[in-house]
Amino acid sequence: MLFNSYGFIFLYLPAVLLGFFWLARVSHAFAAGWLALASLFFYGYWNPAYIGLLLGSIVCNYAFGLWIAKSGVRHDERRKKQLLVAAICANLALLAYYKYANFFVGSVNSVAGTQWSLGEIILPLGISFFTFTQIAFLVDTYQGKVKEYNFIHYLLFVTYFPHLIAGPILHHREMMPQFAHPSTYRFNYENLSVGLTIFFIGLFKKVIVADGLAVYVGPVFAAPAAGAQLSFIDAWGGALCYTLQLYFDFSGYSDMAIGLSRMFGVVLPLNFHSPYKSVNIIEFWRRWHMTLSRFLRDYLYIPLGGNRRGRLRRYLNLMATMLLGGLWHGAGWTFVVWGGLHGLYLAVNNGWQSLRRAWGQDPAQPLSRPVHALAVLLTFLAVVAAWVVFRADDLDTATALLEAMAGMNGFVLPDAWLAKWGNAGQWLVRQGVPFGATNNLIMGGALNWIWISLLIVWLAPNTQQIMASFRPALDVPAGGKAKRLLWRPSLRAALVVWLLGFVAIINLNKQSVFLYFQF
Repeated sequence: MLFNSYGFIFLYLPAVLLGFFWLARVSHAFAAGWLALASLFFYGYWNPAYIGLLLGSIVCNYAFGLWIAKSGVRHDERRKKQLLVAAICANLALLAYYKYANFFVGSVNSVAGTQWSLGEIILPLGISFFTFTQIAFLVDTYQGKVKEYNFIHYLLFVTYFPHLIAGPILHHREMMPQFAHPSTYRFNYENLSVGLTIFFIGLFKKVIVADGLAVYVGPVFAAPAAGAQLSFIDAWGGALCYTLQLYFDFSGYSDMAIGLSRMFGVVLPLNFHSPYKSVNIIEFWRRWHMTLSRFLRDYLYIPLGGNRRGRLRRYLNLMATMLLGGLWHGAGWTFVVWGGLHGLYLAVNNGWQSLRRAWGQDPAQPLSRPVHALAVLLTFLAVVAAWVVFRADDLDTATALLEAMAGMNGFVLPDAWLAKWGNAGQWLVRQGVPFGATNNLIMGGALNWIWISLLIVWLAPNTQQIMASFRPALDVPAGGKAKRLLWRPSLRAALVVWLLGFVAIINLNKQSVFLYFQF
């Protein structure tokens, strides 16, 4: 079941909301149980066979958590650590089998010339998210941060449908107090209004903008495998369309998850905060998939030593973290290389900041407007180049696109534009600008999508800035309130939101899955 489907919007969501608040009048435990069962139904709608896998993972991790907590009470630190290691290894083994087994076997076969096979392994939806969520719970339990062990609340914490398939990755301490608080179980018109507003903004981003850009992406990335040589315009157009499609797709999902949760009175952590406005890669990873960045920092980078063991070790830790972060996104060498690129970017960024400190400069000082704009542009271009590798079906396709983007196939404008531009086109010809035959994969429609989307990305306030007066999410950075578009409950605001929702809903016949569902 998709958030962007008629069945979800008009059947599932109203039934779950009504059932939750009706049962809350009788018992908060019943209401929490209802929401957990509804979340299991949401997950099982994709493939009922994997409900057993999800429940088995939940029961085992909950049992391990209790075991670790009891060992801590007895001050048996060695036993406690052994249990933590065993539980984490069991989670990683499950994830490795379903997500990476065929990738590693295929890699061995290609190197050794063998014919090993594990058969078809179907990847359960959301396995990375519910596995990482529970690893965080186990580590927090080991560190004494977990204070509640109500099984119904734990079941709901893991299965909670707004985050189950594509995040955010939750911390136990963020959610359990909310599930235990009486106010969560009281219907609140403000929560419904704020939640619906955020949900419809996200739905519009996904259905209209992301899916509108998507039609231009596939042909460009499929062209090299079909033997077509990409032009400079086609390669850059396809790369930018995918960069923006992924932005609005993930931003839309993040908004919809936050909005859905808010309707139930539960506030999720912020997971997306205008990452393409970042002035460097360090800031980009503080704004893109923020809960994954937090997980990788807290449970991988810091345990590896972080920046505490010298500069070289710091860079190695950054590279290891991003390589594993890349592999987390998918079982393929393109994801590994993408992670490696971002590891390299982060190492260079940290090295540059160290040099600036050595020269007596403070990297935290605000930049002048021209330098700020240049920094944003350079960061964006580095991110675009990495997204090409991320999206490509294989490294050969990624190489072909990057070569075309670098101008190695020459620069020529589509000859169809010459006739269309009239005198302006003739003037360009006289200035030496070449026009010629191209694959015409990126034409005027795609260019309009690109420049309009970039204006929104760079100049418009994001959803949490628009909704800043109503605490839309946890961990929202201070400041940055929208000025002209700050949302207030009013007839005009309601009409605008309902218009966005109406336009998105009448286009749901073109529904597509969210890109992050595959990770």
